[in-house]
This record gives sequence, structure tokens and C-alpha cells, in this order.
Amino acid sequence: MSDQTRAPQGDPAGPPLVLTGPVMQFPYMPSPKKMVFGYDPDEFEEFVKEWVPALEADYVRVERQGGTGDHGIDVAAYRSDQGLEGPWDNYQCKRYKTALNWSTAAGEIRKMFAGVVLEHFALPTRYVFVAPAFARPLRAALAKPEQTRAKFLQELAATNDEVITRLTADQRQEVAQLAAHTDFSMFVPIDMDLMLEQHKTTPYWAMRFQDELRKRPAIMMPPDEHDPEEARYVQQLMRVYAERWKTAADTLESITQHPTASEHMRRQREAFYSAESLRRFARDAYPDGHFNAVMDDVHTIAVEVGDRRFELGWDRLQAVLEAAGAVALTQTVLTRYVRPLDRKGVCHHLANDGRLTWCEEGGAA
Repeated sequence: MSDQTRAPQGDPAGPPLVLTGPVMQFPYMPSPKKMVFGYDPDEFEEFVKEWVPALEADYVRVERQGGTGDHGIDVAAYRSDQGLEGPWDNYQCKRYKTALNWSTAAGEIRKMFAGVVLEHFALPTRYVFVAPAFARPLRAALAKPEQTRAKFLQELAATNDEVITRLTADQRQEVAQLAAHTDFSMFVPIDMDLMLEQHKTTPYWAMRFQDELRKRPAIMMPPDEHDPEEARYVQQLMRVYAERWKTAADTLESITQHPTASEHMRRQREAFYSAESLRRFARDAYPDGHFNAVMDDVHTIAVEVGDRRFELGWDRLQAVLEAAGAVALTQTVLTRYVRPLDRKGVCHHLANDGRLTWCEEGGAA
């Protein structure tokens, strides 16, 4: 489709509110960082799952696996289709009331080595500890991988951790050998401030933290030449005009010469491209499904109006367009950007998808 655009008409949030009375007091909104600190372990893992794709564009898949029997994997990021049998990174989520310390981290590392020996998964390429806060000794330990490996091996030999003690003697020996030959620089902490900055680049930020209103790009202008992707709804409009005005407006050429049909066609194409610009904005700024939710909301009402008895397709079309303007849209982060012109355009997108028709079967072609 054409990349021609025009400047947006008006602020999608509406005109500014002018207060003439006392200053309004709004409730305190905690910062994103404080909100994350308040998450329970499950919500924290979900937050981490949203953040991980911002780090590596070449991850094939990111899965949350935390729970009973996870073998020490909370969020797994796969670098190949082999999943846990190929190269992968482990994001270990620790949401506690206090800062993550060495004792807890060492227990997770032991669990990871035992999981490899028991063939639950291959040794991850990187093991990232994700926590709202880290104890200073743990940060210091992770910054010195050689010393930390020696310390870990010393503690491993004397540990009472059931993850290790329930292994056979041969398996315990394998864990020790694996740890001794592992580069402990694979174990790294992540800073919460950095996490939040990176999370801002994902489509989930606005949904999770009620981000400030994003600027919607300029509205696309319809090209002079009709794009093949708009063929179906244009053909439906042509049937409407031919049914009403017969041969005076039954081809694209004759429509351009018709005083009413030409202006009507121009307005409908502008509406279609306005909705198309909204669709592209939703695709680039938010997770999948937001524009489709708008389409479904409009269709729910439009299809009922369209099923009524009308003498002409023109009457059905006008009734549906009018009804679309009054549809109560499901509240999502996209809803505040939807303009009246978009609602009209959504009707034509629905017609383009074959979900709405204007003329009865057997009407003018």
C-alpha cells in the first residue's frame, strides 16, 4: 500500500482539559521500579518473560517454565529449535523481600549442575540471575568467576543440599567435574534499572505500566491508483453505486465523473486508509490482537445492523457506518487512539475481509 501520509487531525487523547476551579489532586502512582518490587514470584517471572526478547533478537523462543519440577529453570530462552538440548540461556527469577544472597544463588547453581548430569537439559550458555536487588557479597562473587568457582567447589564437597545428596556417588562426582570445567563467568546478575529501560522497548511496557500516550504516526492518504489489497471493499462500493445510480456509476471511470459517488468513494477510501494506519501502528507498538479486537467489536454490532431489511445496499452501508460510530469498544491500550474515521474504515476492512456485504445477493454487479 502507499506510504503517503497526512498530519493527524487533532489529539487522539482529545482537547486539553482546562481547569478553572481548585487544582485537582490525583492519586499517587508508584514508579515502575516500585511496582516490580511489589510483584509476587509468578508475576515477576511473567515480567521477566516479557523483558527477555528485548535482549536477543535471535532467540527462537522464550518460555516460562517456573514451578514444581522446573529443575531450576524459570525462563528459558532458546537459540535454536533444539530447545533445552541445544544452546539456550537460563533466566533465574528470584523475587524475595530481601536482596538475593550468595547462599540462595549457590543453591540454584547446584540445582542447575544436577539437572545437566541427570540429562534434563544441556548446560546453558548463560545463566542470568534476575532479582529486584542483589546483596553486595553476591555481586562481588559473580564479578570474580575464578574465585567463585573455587568457593563453589569447596562448598559442594561439604553440602547437605538434597539436590546433591540424593544423587548417586557417581552422579555427585559428575556434578563436581562439570562444575570444575565450567567457566563461571556464565553466571551474571542483571540490574533492575537496566531491565526497565530494556522493557520499555517491548510492546508490553504500556500494558504493564500504563505508559504515557504514544504518538500515533500520520494518517495514510489513499494513493491515486487503487491498491490491489483494497480491491474487495472497492468492488462492494461499486455494487452499491451501480445499484443506486445504474450505468451512471457502475465503473471506476464513471464513478469519478459522478458528483455524489466520486466524493463518497473518496471519503470511504480515506477512512479505509485511516484504519490501515491504525492497524500498522497497533502491529508495531503493541502485542498482537489489539486491532483485531477493534474489528471484532465493530463487527459484533455491524453484522446485526447489516442483517436488517434494506431496499438498497446504499441504505445498509449508511446504517452500518452510523452504527459503527456508536460502538462501545473494549478498553485496551489501543482504544484511546481510535478516531471516528477509523471506525468507518474498520467497516471497509471488514468488507475487504468478506465479513460484511452491502448489497443483497443478485443485486447490481
